Amino acid sequence: MNHNTKLEVATLAGGCFWCLEAVFREVEGVENVIPGYTDGTTINPTYEQVCSDKTGHAEAVQITFNPAIISYPEILDIFFSIHDPTTLNRQGEDIGKRYRSAIFYHNEQQAIYAQALILHLHRERIWTGSIVTQITPFEKFYPAEEYHRDYFSHHLEQAYCQAVISPKVSKFRKEWASLLKK
Repeated sequence: MNHNTKLEVATLAGGCFWCLEAVFREVEGVENVIPGYTDGTTINPTYEQVCSDKTGHAEAVQITFNPAIISYPEILDIFFSIHDPTTLNRQGEDIGKRYRSAIFYHNEQQAIYAQALILHLHRERIWTGSIVTQITPFEKFYPAEEYHRDYFSHHLEQAYCQAVISPKVSKFRKEWASLLKK
């Protein structure tokens, strides 16, 4: 790693944080991925509180990456390829405000890129529905409980991992093979 390169952070919500974490852990240039909660009213919420859908938090991942290896635009391109940005407060069978699609930007450049990309995706009509992804300023991120970290690799045999996460990871590996960690 080039020690002069300053690491950057992206905070994204696109359904279950286990899915996003499993994919982004495999991306070259991603130094760390932490599942957690953002954009809610409760300070330091628990998983149970967030699941009640009363705290306003989104399940999200905080991605620390090296922009000399992978750019923020590439991070967002991956993000939009691994979830459905047209379903409000839902990803597949995961339903609730905590599963919303959102980009929490850390600076103006991230906000501008996110807005431009969504405009581009609308024009391309990749999805039949309209993109409902929120673009929101980042405020606070609360890391999820330890048992959520690297959930997929620790629970490969679990039904949810086999039915939901594994197909997303496989699709990602095929579509983004050039960006996989060596």
